[in-house]
Amino acid sequence: MLNGLWLSFFLVSCVAGIVRWWGGDPDVWAAMVESLFTMAKLSVDIMLLLFGTLTLWLGFLKIAEQAGLVDTLARLLGPLFAKLMPEVPRGHPALGLITLNFAANGLGLDNAATPIGLKAMRSLQELNPSDSSASNAQILFLVLNASSLTLLPVSIFMYRAQQGAADPTLVFLPILLATSASSLVGLLTVAFMQRLRIWHPVVLAYLVPCALLLGLFMAFLATLSATALAGFSSLLGNLTLFGIIISFMLLGMVRKVPVYETFVEGAKEGFQVAKDLLPYLIAMLCAVGVLRASGALEFGLTGIRWLVEWLQWDTRFVDALPTALVKPFSGSAARAMLIETMQSQGVDSFAALVAATIQGSTETTFYVLAVYFGAVGIKRARHAVGCALLAELAGVLAAIAVCYWFFG
Repeated sequence: MLNGLWLSFFLVSCVAGIVRWWGGDPDVWAAMVESLFTMAKLSVDIMLLLFGTLTLWLGFLKIAEQAGLVDTLARLLGPLFAKLMPEVPRGHPALGLITLNFAANGLGLDNAATPIGLKAMRSLQELNPSDSSASNAQILFLVLNASSLTLLPVSIFMYRAQQGAADPTLVFLPILLATSASSLVGLLTVAFMQRLRIWHPVVLAYLVPCALLLGLFMAFLATLSATALAGFSSLLGNLTLFGIIISFMLLGMVRKVPVYETFVEGAKEGFQVAKDLLPYLIAMLCAVGVLRASGALEFGLTGIRWLVEWLQWDTRFVDALPTALVKPFSGSAARAMLIETMQSQGVDSFAALVAATIQGSTETTFYVLAVYFGAVGIKRARHAVGCALLAELAGVLAAIAVCYWFFG
């Protein structure tokens, strides 16, 4: 799957480049070649950040493991994961790591979520009978990561505030609804492909209370003013991040874990994980860069606009689609598209509101794919890409629908 996907990026880019060249754009080939070098440099820049982040967080995580926190979480969630990931033994450390990763993602703690997620993926790989093909458990974990369930999209509020929005948190509830839809579709599609019993009473006993708590939390946040919500989001995120670190340290101290030596041991693992990621990251980001530089995404947007006009639908949402089209490939490109839409259409225009909702409720699917599977050398993704892209599409469609509901 990954071989065909990677090759198709270059072939589609070549066709798009030929079309633009024949259309009178002789600079397209130079732009495509330049994008290769630019994305290769970006890959190294990302790796420098990952080296520090992975080394730091896997060091702290090693303390949590030695103190027994990961094993405790694994035992508590054993019955749920026995139904969702039946090939993972009850009490396996991977289950605790998966739980920590989901919690960090939900709170928007990207710096903590990615290292924990990579550790979880490596732990799942220990149970994988294949060295190169993704297991069912790895696919479910990756798809749920790619579905972008975030409770506090602080970065979106910041972008809107920078562009002068009267209420930066106006898109808060639309984002929560859209990202919930993408996560639900991701779970259901994987359950269908793997024939998981998602409606089993044990599964519902875990998921229904979580859904109710999520609803209550959303209802509480909806009562806050824009200023209070932004302040609460920032405070909660920072307190949670530092609280995790202190909790790991205190728990290690109580369990008589040599915290310094354990941190260094875990940090060494983070360094090795980051080093192994670079080839996979360069391969995927360079392919994405060429695809963007060739104009293939612009051709896709033009086709969508023509189809919407032909169907005589409301075309206001089309101006938000550049963010949706590039988000699976590049978070920075999607961020640039969002800001450009805010500036050109107006920060509180319908297109800008849709773009902000899409940005907050979708994930950089191919980046996640390259990083998470690259960390364990997976080359055959099986149904992971299809399920992740369906979840991504569900997030985009839900964002558009919710914005029509909220903003008309």
